[in-house]
Amino acid sequence: MRYLTAGESHGPALTAIVEGLPAGLPVTEKYVNEQLARRQGGYGRGGRMKIEKDQVRFLSGVRGGITMGSPVAMVIENKDYSNWHKIMSPAPGADLDKNAVSRPRPGHADLPGAIKYRHRDIRNVLERASARETAARVAVGSLARRLLEEINVVIVGFVKQIGSVSIKNKGYDVSELQEVINRSQLLCPDPEAEKQMITEIDRCRKEGDSLGGIFEIRAFHLPPGLGSYVHFDRKLDGRLAAALMSIQAIKGVEIGKGFEAAQVPGSQVHDEIFYSPGRGFYRQTNNAGGIEGGMTNGEPLVIRAAMKPIPTLYKPLKSVDLHTKEAFTASVERSDVCAVPAACVVGENVIAWELAAALLDKFPADNLDDLKWAVKNYRDYVRQV
Repeated sequence: MRYLTAGESHGPALTAIVEGLPAGLPVTEKYVNEQLARRQGGYGRGGRMKIEKDQVRFLSGVRGGITMGSPVAMVIENKDYSNWHKIMSPAPGADLDKNAVSRPRPGHADLPGAIKYRHRDIRNVLERASARETAARVAVGSLARRLLEEINVVIVGFVKQIGSVSIKNKGYDVSELQEVINRSQLLCPDPEAEKQMITEIDRCRKEGDSLGGIFEIRAFHLPPGLGSYVHFDRKLDGRLAAALMSIQAIKGVEIGKGFEAAQVPGSQVHDEIFYSPGRGFYRQTNNAGGIEGGMTNGEPLVIRAAMKPIPTLYKPLKSVDLHTKEAFTASVERSDVCAVPAACVVGENVIAWELAAALLDKFPADNLDDLKWAVKNYRDYVRQV
């Protein structure tokens, strides 16, 4: 499978083309829109979310609510384009001087992007570098998520930490996570921690500052053997980490115990292997986070990502004008105070894409029924091996 996205933050629309989905997959615009709505939610979002109400339209590849095996084309219109059409128009008459940006913001793609592409107006950088682009990736990942549901794979993400406030460690099962998170403003399974997180967000909003945090994603019922150990670029943990690191503002990724594993002896890290007739091989612990040797091992995938504080601040940091080289405070674009819950939703869907791609690498199939048949036979084999 592969996909491409296109579109600018204040342009007419975001578009995506997805290739490689098997035919016969039931999927609706409503299903994708539910994921897009989740991305726009969360306490601490900014003014853009009051303007946009993301809705996807299928342009090709889906007929009667079923994929046809041909490329799926999707579009998400930007409602704010009506306020920007004179500035962002692709026509030669666009007003390129209005709202031009020459003051790069620390922590953004602004300065290196302008240098790389020789742009005199940093707007040419920030329009595409904006996290608005993740709406298209959520739409793409939703198709992969729908595919995984057909083989009983469940993906759940939640916010583990915002700023200095963390949830209490608890062995949440999948149904408990889903139930609690659906009632949360921050996708947080710990109500007491969530109250403290909201207090921190409110404090930062008053101070014109921003907050980052950590989210965790778990995937249940994955068959063992997705990914490979034979080449570096086929290792699933590398692909998952790259997918999360490609999300705007993500600065760190860990799987299972992650960095904690570097601090303790191996006897406290590696998951012992057991066997039970009818169940097959299993572990009683999951410190590896479901990945060993670049492959799924049959245990739940556990992966976390650290998001830095959003770099657009309402009390701007110091910068230097691109043209005059004079010192200024950086320009301010409309922004959020905290977008960790939104990043978590994006993370769920980029992880869904990588898992679905790995699934089809192992079980190539042109039709959903062929895929389900192959996965069922493989799972039967795994229980008996």
